[in-house]
Amino acid sequence: MQEELLYRMQNAFPLSPRPFRDLAENLGTGEKEVMEQIKAWKEEKIIRQISAIFDTKKLKYQSSLVAFRVPEGKIGKAVELINSHPGVSHNYLRDHDFNIWFTLAVPPDSRLGLEATVDYLRRTGEAEDAVMLPTLKLFKIAVKLDTGGRHGKKETVKQNSFIKPLTMKPRHFAVIRELQKDIPITEEPFRESADRLGMEYEEMFALAKDLKEAGVMRRFATILNHRKAGFTANAMSVWKVPEERAEEVGKQIAQFRAVSHCYLRPSYPNWPYNLFAMVHAKSREECDRIIEDIAGETGLAEYGKLYSTREFKKKRIVYFDPEFERWENRVCEGIELPLV
Repeated sequence: MQEELLYRMQNAFPLSPRPFRDLAENLGTGEKEVMEQIKAWKEEKIIRQISAIFDTKKLKYQSSLVAFRVPEGKIGKAVELINSHPGVSHNYLRDHDFNIWFTLAVPPDSRLGLEATVDYLRRTGEAEDAVMLPTLKLFKIAVKLDTGGRHGKKETVKQNSFIKPLTMKPRHFAVIRELQKDIPITEEPFRESADRLGMEYEEMFALAKDLKEAGVMRRFATILNHRKAGFTANAMSVWKVPEERAEEVGKQIAQFRAVSHCYLRPSYPNWPYNLFAMVHAKSREECDRIIEDIAGETGLAEYGKLYSTREFKKKRIVYFDPEFERWENRVCEGIELPLV
């Protein structure tokens, strides 16, 4: 029951007044037992957060994966600077000449914009080289670790072909601000959010449904600490794919159950790889086997494996956070940044 519960919570957490009761009924157990198990997972830090996951681009934020080449003696300074930006959600040390890898997003009203922000971080962090790798095409984004012991290495990746048009209203933005917060483990975890919004459940969940159907909210789900959940190895596999095969190969790689993210990104003279696939497994050896399987099935010969050797930051972006403006104001006015 535990493995199946954890898997279901990653896939689709119920948006309802009593979600833990709904989960329990589906699994043939009790609400109290489900809540106690989830509390234990949170205490063990297996669960990072239970909240909505939003599409950055749909909210008109600019974002990119960024790689820096930073001399070993300057890594600490660069990391503190990068982590101070509220739009950096992930930051890792990886075993490559490009050793610092982070994701960065800036809001639509950013004074600096994405490229100028990256340039500031590069210069101030004393990186010797940098590449910006924005998403050109998304083939898969679904961090659902296979805690349920499902059979087979492949899965069907559903593409949402119909997105319902939505004119965003102030009440939609208000719901976004609430649903991005980690929920408490109580019988009615959405009660406080509904009260703060001054809404009944029916209206709040209807607005959430609008956001989901418009693709603004990818899903409401549980985010795991993959290492604590037993998936101790993760590799960013990078592939050099001919342009005419990119669509075919991207879809093919996305079907691997161990792949959580799969993107087409630009390539450069100093970075020849254009297809990225994050692979999660319970050991480095298993990761290597999965990547070899991908190479065998796709026929790709030019690829690399970048393992993360240290996690510097992993935190969901808080959209519409005033800290974005405060960070940029300090930079533009030459005020020293408070590092984290």
